[in-house]
Amino acid sequence: MSYGVAAALQAAVYQRLVADAPLGALVGTAIYDAVPPGTAEATYVSLGPEDARDASDMTGDGAAHDFVVSVVTTEAGFQGAKAVAAAISDVLVGADLALARGTLVALWFVRAKARRVEKADTRRIDLTFRARVEG
Repeated sequence: MSYGVAAALQAAVYQRLVADAPLGALVGTAIYDAVPPGTAEATYVSLGPEDARDASDMTGDGAAHDFVVSVVTTEAGFQGAKAVAAAISDVLVGADLALARGTLVALWFVRAKARRVEKADTRRIDLTFRARVEG
């Protein structure tokens, strides 16, 4: 196993999200690899933590990457955040991403966690996806 495909996977996920018109209609350009300092938009998408583990087999090297894409909003209620989360899921589940290094074998949804944070003024949905990569 190698962690070498991780950066290519992250770049491909990010590019797929920013290129998606339905997601862009919901959040505009507020899709970040790292949230910029200062005041963020009322609703934004951020790439988050990742866990990777060996998934090599007799045919070659591979890894399973569990990564989080977060929807954060200060808008009232969860309805808007859930619409954004659904758009993210629609664009990533089963996506055929071209990686600069390695090959994406499969990409699927694992789980989501929706909660209030910061004294209930902010809502956050963390979507966890799993990517199986080779190379």
